[in-house]
Amino acid sequence: MSQGKLIVLSAPSGSGKTTLVKYLLNQEELNLGFSISAASREPRGAEIHGKDYYFLSLREFKNKIKADEFLEWEEVYRDNFYGTLKTEVQRLWDSGKHVIFDIDVVGGLDIKRIYPDRTLAIFVKPPSIEELKIRLKKRKTESEDKINMRVAKASTEMATAPQFDAIVTNDDLEKAKEEVSQLVRKFLLK
Repeated sequence: MSQGKLIVLSAPSGSGKTTLVKYLLNQEELNLGFSISAASREPRGAEIHGKDYYFLSLREFKNKIKADEFLEWEEVYRDNFYGTLKTEVQRLWDSGKHVIFDIDVVGGLDIKRIYPDRTLAIFVKPPSIEELKIRLKKRKTESEDKINMRVAKASTEMATAPQFDAIVTNDDLEKAKEEVSQLVRKFLLK
């Protein structure tokens, strides 16, 4: 694979990384293309196959792992896999875009490890674990058990923050938008 740069936004669920990614994608001068992740779960809410995720069956996902079709992948929860297809990154590079990722911390760090000089890895930190739980409940897309699983995982994910190139605390959305925008602009101009 060759060409553009890679922008990774990673965070615990509910930190606001998706909102920040959408904000960056709307800045046309950044020339970013969204890397659609593959997932072995069912769509939530109004999610659309090929737009939000490539929804694959568990069998399809495992077959693609065996065929080495992923740049990175992880079993985030039992039988719940997420990953980045190599063809997805190449598709965006072939269109002349830099690639932006909205992925979990393990996947984000994997991409940074594979492409250390071409990747800007940003960790989006929630103001607190309590605020994270409130945000997840407001989504109304998951059961209380799933929310508790995500909150429990958040502490482990937060411990990885120092491994990223930058940490943006999302306690004020407008301030966080400005901060990620400046980080990305500076990186793309290098």
